[in-house]
Amino acid sequence: MQISSLLEKRASFMGSCDALDFCQKVIIGLPMDTTASFRPGTRFAPFRLREVSEGLEEYSVYQAKSLPDVHFYDAGDVILPFGNVEESLRRIELVANYLLSQNKKIFAIGGEHLVSYPIIKAYHLFYSSLAVIQMDAHADLREEYLGEKFSHATVMRHVAEEIGGKNLFQLGIRSGTKEEMEYASQKTNLYIDKSLPVLDEITAKIGNRPVYISLDIDVLDPAFAPGTGTPEPGGITPQELLRLLYRLGELNIVGFDVVEISPPYDCSDNTSILGAKIIREALLAY
Repeated sequence: MQISSLLEKRASFMGSCDALDFCQKVIIGLPMDTTASFRPGTRFAPFRLREVSEGLEEYSVYQAKSLPDVHFYDAGDVILPFGNVEESLRRIELVANYLLSQNKKIFAIGGEHLVSYPIIKAYHLFYSSLAVIQMDAHADLREEYLGEKFSHATVMRHVAEEIGGKNLFQLGIRSGTKEEMEYASQKTNLYIDKSLPVLDEITAKIGNRPVYISLDIDVLDPAFAPGTGTPEPGGITPQELLRLLYRLGELNIVGFDVVEISPPYDCSDNTSILGAKIIREALLAY
């Protein structure tokens, strides 16, 4: 199957280049919410974030950089068969493997959080010492959820088993089952309701190893990001998140995603605009 047959483009992120060949950084959209268990709609996020990105400036006043300076390409969305989880994951992994084989750095827009797993799986093939930083309200460490092994609620269990649990760093977690917390205490690096204060410890543990960042928008308090499938009160502010992202730029970041934005529940596009700003800042920082 040709990779081009797995991608479609209906809109482009502001400031993106016209050709893939001259760009190291690549945006892909992953419009999947098949396992959403509370409020669906994240499949609409990749298109909506591209649309609302036009309302932002290409220039970041925080980093004194502009998007045209970094030369990135928007490859469009991976075409996913609605309702077919295994085939969707297979296609995402195929596209990720292809881009990584071309020495590209992926910036993915979900979609539910499960879409992170096939990308991280592909990254692990290319970076054997990969570390993953998860920013999230939920631990996502269940063995199964509602009878399903592959779910947005099990994604980080799969990641931990793929890369080794001690290579997973979970920030901002404030929700989970007793079993998840017990698993995390033994297997992963879990920081309950903590982010910025533990960065020195995390960066010391990771060192120069390659790092993939997976950002679930519900790490933010729903007052700032209401457009998400499973809002959890008590999160961080956008300013705290941006400071966190900039500090993580000290590490060897090789890939990034933002997931779980649900435009149907998004008041005045606030969450989508925030998501587009996060993508802009990540493109400039990493």
